[in-house]
Amino acid sequence: MASIRQRSGVWQARVRRKGFPDEVNSFATKAEAQMWARCIESLIDKGTHFSLNQSKDWLLTDVLERYMQEVTPSKRGAKREAEGIRFMQRQKMAAYSMERLTPSVIANYRDERLKSVSAGTIIRELSILSGIITHARKEWSLSVANPCALVRKPPTPQGRCRLLNTNEESRLLAELRPIGRRNRWMTPLVILALETAMRRGELLALRWENVHLQHQTAFLPMTKNGTGRTVPLSKKAVAVLAELPRASDARVFPLTDMAMHAAFRKACARAHIVDLHFHDLRHTATSRLAEKLPNVIELAAVTGHQTIQMLKRYYHPKAEVLAQKLG
Repeated sequence: MASIRQRSGVWQARVRRKGFPDEVNSFATKAEAQMWARCIESLIDKGTHFSLNQSKDWLLTDVLERYMQEVTPSKRGAKREAEGIRFMQRQKMAAYSMERLTPSVIANYRDERLKSVSAGTIIRELSILSGIITHARKEWSLSVANPCALVRKPPTPQGRCRLLNTNEESRLLAELRPIGRRNRWMTPLVILALETAMRRGELLALRWENVHLQHQTAFLPMTKNGTGRTVPLSKKAVAVLAELPRASDARVFPLTDMAMHAAFRKACARAHIVDLHFHDLRHTATSRLAEKLPNVIELAAVTGHQTIQMLKRYYHPKAEVLAQKLG
């Protein structure tokens, strides 16, 4: 049982359990002390508790490893997060104990990383690290402050506004045409991306059982937002899909992410197209669809954006087109 007592103006909670060292912590209110004590007792009963005194001696790499083993696998982006955690485990800051992991240590890591990566990358890394430490504080009773909260993050970079123009599109499709060992799936993949504004992952995960050519729709059971949505298909998109052969694994595009990325990058190089990412096709498609669907609610229903603010990041109207509408 836990004992709660007031001492020197604060409430002290002590948890005693046979086979475990005593756990002691102080709080401003009795309610907080009781809540903490119940949490510690629950963790001991579940067998997932480690001593508060010992937790201060834990290295950051130990916390990262435990999080990667226990929490990361349950996430949809588990693979990418695990890669980021493994990278942080190889850095100098991972050797610090949690008690000595100060904001200055995190700031030094930030400054070194900014020499080789973009501000967006370091913002994501600090967000992952902060989330891991916060989880350890809440779920594992790690009795240290979160140093990431006191570290200044780099300014958020402006979103990309690279669009594929019609001339580049013609050159790109010409270079994607299946000749010799070129991938036969890339041309229809790019056309469908430009017709539907679907994300790369959504296209590669699309299955024939969810494609309904007669109704001109494609159902996506799971999207980036964590929900499903039905994508309307243009007549051109339906025609492209109708001509595709059926792969043995029931996917519309039986490609790996790496194979798709390599084929797209090489085609851009052959077509002399500079600074074009596959995700830029989603920007291009959204801007084109906006001319056909001036109603933003309908446009968001097609593209899958949940907020108008996020949709604005993908809609890049041309000034000359807007001028023509003004008259």
